[in-house]
Amino acid sequence: MKLLFLGTGAGVPAKPRNVSSLALMLLEERNSVWLFDCGEATQHQILHTSLKPRKIEKIFITHLHGDHIFGLPGLLGSRSFQGGETGLTIYGPKGIREYVEVSLKISQTHLKYPLSIIEIENGTIFKDEQFEIETLQLDHGIASFGFRITEKDKKGTLDAKRLRSEGILPGPIYKRLKKGEIVTLEDGRVINGNEYLGPDLKGRVLCILGDTRPCENAITLASRADVVVHEATFSAESERMAWDYFHSTTVQAATLALQAQAHTLCLNHISSRYIKEDWDQLTEEAKAVFPNTEMAFDFLEMTIAPHKN
Repeated sequence: MKLLFLGTGAGVPAKPRNVSSLALMLLEERNSVWLFDCGEATQHQILHTSLKPRKIEKIFITHLHGDHIFGLPGLLGSRSFQGGETGLTIYGPKGIREYVEVSLKISQTHLKYPLSIIEIENGTIFKDEQFEIETLQLDHGIASFGFRITEKDKKGTLDAKRLRSEGILPGPIYKRLKKGEIVTLEDGRVINGNEYLGPDLKGRVLCILGDTRPCENAITLASRADVVVHEATFSAESERMAWDYFHSTTVQAATLALQAQAHTLCLNHISSRYIKEDWDQLTEEAKAVFPNTEMAFDFLEMTIAPHKN
């Protein structure tokens, strides 16, 4: 599981930072990619990476401001032109369906793959045997959502050493035991696979927040998350401006991570008013409150390692 930041700026594109887009790379887990927001020129950013548009399985839109959606029609069309045939689902606030359908219709863009669009509300919006995704509305000028991505716990490691010591040699039976099945051996012994498994491996939790002022729903989504991606549009000294524009400061993002007892905070959505020489100062503002903080930049790859017992 990796995060690949395609655009980490706020409002308008700038030379060092494009507008918002973030890819959750799940190539090992499900051979697919989930995209969060799709600002202008996202597909151009993708050209500088190893990401394949045909691998994009889901696109989650936090809100309908242009710096988060203006790249969506182009990406959908290019995915089709480049041979993407598998289905794709878009999740976003009310209005996302009209925006996509009208854009494709007027431009006469015909997709070669099935496209589903789901307009979201608070609650669980996706669940399968691997992941669950919950969303809550945040505090922004328009409806803006945050996402909590929870990986399901996995069964613990099979104690192969103990099995061999009891005369149970490797083979297809190990696969059944790994699933926790009850197996009858050739010598008549009946063994329960669960008795040979270590503790379950806790799944990873990721929180990706859209544009927001500090709010309780953001804390709920970020609770004990392994990684929280939080906007930090403004510096600590610009708290009043952040409030007026429905955004957050570096210190407010760090305070949320502290309150949520998160593991790692990643600052994102940085205003272009801050040049590259300012970035260290912004990061230090957050670290003074929440030490395990880093700042995102375009094309940063962040690995979220599996938990170990």
